[in-house]
Amino acid sequence: MNSSSRERILDGALELIRSGGTVSLASAARQVDLTKPGVMYHFPTKEALMLALVDRVMDGWDAQMSRRLSAPPELVPAEERLRAYLDWCLSGEVDETDLVMLTDQRLRATLKERWVARVAPWVDLPEDLSAERRSRLLAVRLLADGVWFADAAGVFAPDPDERVRVRAVADALLAG
Repeated sequence: MNSSSRERILDGALELIRSGGTVSLASAARQVDLTKPGVMYHFPTKEALMLALVDRVMDGWDAQMSRRLSAPPELVPAEERLRAYLDWCLSGEVDETDLVMLTDQRLRATLKERWVARVAPWVDLPEDLSAERRSRLLAVRLLADGVWFADAAGVFAPDPDERVRVRAVADALLAG
């Protein structure tokens, strides 16, 4: 088995999530016409598969958000990282698979821990910010989080005009 099998398994598992299915080693195998041992060659446990799914989703996010920056994320100010996060969340390119860290009750703490570690570089705020600036940047992040969740959950997602207005509010907060 090669890395393309690994990618097929991840794609298939994400499609299961997208279609409302439950991900297990067996369901992922059925989805991509492999045996369960074939899946286990790449992902020995369901936890390994689910963590790889979180990473796959976040790799896509990282790539999309990085394109919106003037330099690597660790080299740009918090405002620029948050603007990239906001732009990505307002893009409308998210779906149910972005909620992968919530899809397995038994693994939720582990998946959430990985998700937080992957999102933190984008949304963490420096400790040396003034309380007023910190509050404004936090408000921008919470606006972005809300749009992201509405889109990913398919519940009360803003229409294009509302997205423009949310962006204007966020821009005003970022401008101070």
